[in-house]
Amino acid sequence: MKAARFVVGGKVQGVFFRASTREQAMALKLTGHARNLVDGSVEVVVYGDEAAIDRLETWLRDGPDAAEVDQLYREEIGAHDAPSEFLVR
Repeated sequence: MKAARFVVGGKVQGVFFRASTREQAMALKLTGHARNLVDGSVEVVVYGDEAAIDRLETWLRDGPDAAEVDQLYREEIGAHDAPSEFLVR
């Protein structure tokens, strides 16, 4: 199992980014969470198969139709204590 943390910047709050990310993650059988950050970005932490995480990263580069992603940061993290579901916080 792998894990990654993404920070997505741009017009990503108020455009159903977190809910859409949850749908994508669940379809890819990933667990983790998506949450708004105070600087206007969205943090996405995911656990699962490396290929699925890579596919989610590709999706995060554009996000849902109303989003305008202008930054995407990825950090590999430890996969210990992986949650059993994907949450929107």
